[in-house]
Amino acid sequence: MQESLITLDEFWNLRKVLPIIDARSEGEFMQSHIPGSYNLPILTNSERIEIGTLYKKKGAQEATLKGFELVGPRFHQIQKEALQKFPNRKIIVYCWRGGMRSQILSWLLSMVGFEIFRLKGGYKSYRSFTFEKVRSEYPFLILGGKTGIGKTLLLKKLKEKGEQVVDLEGLAHHKGSSFGSIGQPPQPSVEQFENLLAEELVKFDSTQPIWVENESRKIGRTIVPDRFYEQMLEAPLLEIQKSEEERIEHISEEYSKLPKEELIAAVKRLHKRLGGIRTQEAIWDIEQGNHVSWISNLLIYYDKTYDFDLNKHQKSKITHLDFTGLNWIDQVEALITTKKNINGNP
Repeated sequence: MQESLITLDEFWNLRKVLPIIDARSEGEFMQSHIPGSYNLPILTNSERIEIGTLYKKKGAQEATLKGFELVGPRFHQIQKEALQKFPNRKIIVYCWRGGMRSQILSWLLSMVGFEIFRLKGGYKSYRSFTFEKVRSEYPFLILGGKTGIGKTLLLKKLKEKGEQVVDLEGLAHHKGSSFGSIGQPPQPSVEQFENLLAEELVKFDSTQPIWVENESRKIGRTIVPDRFYEQMLEAPLLEIQKSEEERIEHISEEYSKLPKEELIAAVKRLHKRLGGIRTQEAIWDIEQGNHVSWISNLLIYYDKTYDFDLNKHQKSKITHLDFTGLNWIDQVEALITTKKNINGNP
């Protein structure tokens, strides 16, 4: 059997060059998994429930025999799928705890010439690492400003400049408002969001500043980890200001391309907060393509919400930066200069 057990430390290097197979059920995989892994279940959702029930009632031996009875007829299908998907025949394998399912998959694939690296402790060891990683201490710099100042674009340009950047909205597949899910893929589970966040943090030098956009605790259905969010509130905040005209133009460039029916649905979700008249005005403007009008209408609500969230930060740690009329290059340079001043660098 061409199998090697690897630790989580060894896993981080091997994953750079080898594909990863998750041997758990499709339901477990959908809930959360190691990012970039491919799901090749040994037991399906229903089979896993059946085996679990049998284990509780009759013990390990009966459950094991039943497991082989269920999955045995699919052995050749599993082998064929792996050969088709991974012709180089060199892979990393894991299951929940690095036990029976990954051992069976390892045995199956080694029979058709695969070299297997099986993760000791399985997904559980990886998840323990990511749980702690997103709750460790970091030197954050928070990028703030009202809706429409271009925070996401600024983060992207900071990253292009070599800055350490975490795009929480990008990881969450949501832009943090009633309109945030439009044009986005499905959101990850809370657990998978933490995995994705940890995968970003592991790349960084934790002694150097990390840029993060000012966010609420919830981004759509995902939740920012507790200690991570507390550190965001405690960190220096760079509060960007721009003219209302610039903000409306920036929002219009992005949202005018989106389907009208989805924009209208987002406005309707805000009905209780906007009130009946403002809601109907916004819907009419969207239908007519009057983007400046409906965006101006909604900014009244979003600005009040932002002011409320801004009060959660210590005023002594807020630096106000007026970027009205500045191009994107000058804005980024001003942010980097401000970062150096905050950290005492020349």
